[in-house]
Amino acid sequence: MDETAHAEGYRLGVPLRRRRRIFGLALPIIGGMLSQNVLNLVDTAMVGTLGDAALAGVGLGGFANFLLSAFILGLSAGVQAMAARRVGERRRTETAIPLNGGLLMAVAIAVPWSVFLIVLAPEYFPLLTEDAAVVEQGVPYLRARLFAMFAMGMNFSFRGYWNAVDKSVLYMRTLISMHVLNIFLNWVFIFGNLGAPALGATGAGVASAISTVFGTASYFMLGRTYARDAGFLHGLPNRETLATIIRLSAPAGLQQFFFAAGMTVFLALVARMGTPELAATKVIIDLILVGILPGIGFGLAAASLAAQALGRGKPEDAMRWGWDVTKIAMLVVGAISVPVAMFPQLILSVFIHDAATLAIAETPLRIFAASLVFDCVGVVLMNALMGVGDTKRVMMISTGYQWLLFLPAVYLIGPVLQFGLVLVFLAQVMYRILQSITFTLMWKRGGWQTIELH
Repeated sequence: MDETAHAEGYRLGVPLRRRRRIFGLALPIIGGMLSQNVLNLVDTAMVGTLGDAALAGVGLGGFANFLLSAFILGLSAGVQAMAARRVGERRRTETAIPLNGGLLMAVAIAVPWSVFLIVLAPEYFPLLTEDAAVVEQGVPYLRARLFAMFAMGMNFSFRGYWNAVDKSVLYMRTLISMHVLNIFLNWVFIFGNLGAPALGATGAGVASAISTVFGTASYFMLGRTYARDAGFLHGLPNRETLATIIRLSAPAGLQQFFFAAGMTVFLALVARMGTPELAATKVIIDLILVGILPGIGFGLAAASLAAQALGRGKPEDAMRWGWDVTKIAMLVVGAISVPVAMFPQLILSVFIHDAATLAIAETPLRIFAASLVFDCVGVVLMNALMGVGDTKRVMMISTGYQWLLFLPAVYLIGPVLQFGLVLVFLAQVMYRILQSITFTLMWKRGGWQTIELH
């Protein structure tokens, strides 16, 4: 290492000034996402006191909500890619125009779609599980969550915008306030405190819906303060910009949809192995998100940094941002995952109170936690690729691996051969590592550097 490099403060091959830039953008995103995970864990702990049926119903209902809302969540990728590119091109007064378009499309899609889904929930939810007790708990929970679909879509559009314009701290503050409110409302509505009815698992859905709408209102107030000069609520995208938003968001939305559908099918397959296996899997996934969410946060930071570099006409710098963020993400995710891999039973016992279910969950959690440092490479670079506009190829790769490799393997290992949850999670680890290798090669080859956005 030469004297100049030493003076810049290199660690892991990343100069100090770039590390500060990465952490300054990524840490608020990660903070907000970790607060989401804290909420998930508090939800799990509260609902877990109601028994396995309630825990499984909320687990399936949550994934069904993600599945049914997935397309509008893809708006975040389109808004972020276009706004970040405009930042790099020094078109600051136009950065919020894509956000305006994303908000409009979120409402136009979500309102009629959610009404349709709420009415038909009792018809399609039983397709996910044959356990009548789980269906009874899951349907009203899902209906409550679907009520706030329009707000969820708008919140994701705001998330893409704040990350693109280096104001991710606003995203973090709003998300944390939403989650504090959600935890309080969980206590009120699940258990019937402060004179409210004790709604059980349904109360968790009501709390989440109210908190999501609260977050949307908060974002609008912040937009009027921090994005007014960028065109917030002062102009709609022209036809070319709308077409680009749709071109970027549609593959991202489809990728979200197929991923959520795949996770729902995954849970449905696990449900066929038994309700204890399903309850164990719900808790494992919530815990693993502790490690995965920082990777996503770093990935969203990489998406903005790379897109801004492309806007400045510096494709090599854009590629370097991807590598630099990946190095730091591996270190952070590795540090988080080690305690989980070493002490799975201790951690699981907070959320699972049945000894048999606890025994089922221990080894799968240890295996998955040990693989997270490799998984985060794919998570970071997948988000970086989406941020520079390569959403179509990301959708094809992630969907293909999940549906053509992973889910058939789970069906064979689980319901057909009854080999147990350990081999099911081993299959998941292998598919995720393969995906990480593929996205690494895609980033290295640099085909995304020539994508143009308008």
